[in-house]
Amino acid sequence: MKDHDTIAEMKEKFWDRLKDINAGMLATPDDRARPMSHSIRDTDERVLWFITAHGTDIADAAKSGSAVTYLVACQKAKLYATIEGALDVVTDEKTLDDIWSPIAAAWFEDGKQDPDLCLVRMTLSKSEVWTTDGGAKFLYEIAKSNLTDDMPDMGEHAVLTF
Repeated sequence: MKDHDTIAEMKEKFWDRLKDINAGMLATPDDRARPMSHSIRDTDERVLWFITAHGTDIADAAKSGSAVTYLVACQKAKLYATIEGALDVVTDEKTLDDIWSPIAAAWFEDGKQDPDLCLVRMTLSKSEVWTTDGGAKFLYEIAKSNLTDDMPDMGEHAVLTF
């Protein structure tokens, strides 16, 4: 994908589909990947939000401004992506109110007022993205490939910068 309009369309598709995914695997340079739920407030921010606890590897990485990688793979949303960016800790009650969910509430006894709560922002820098049409199109492409020995068309692929 080289055309500017195509890249813009792929970015839009990336954000639209990422909104339909509620978790991925977040990896810091010094520790293993772990499942995390992300939130998106506004796609123009180019930011993913996470809620974690102080003292976790994610919070420590955010306090040092660490680079991280977030991986998502969702057949239902038809999106597969490696997302790179940097973490930082943010104190912002409005953002916390906007992204608070029953998932976050399950981890913090005192809710949004819990002293262990740490709001983390991931500012995106780059993402390698694959989108598919899934379903019948996938099966058609596999069958066609087996009959013709051509590689199947599995969808779109792009490297996006933010």
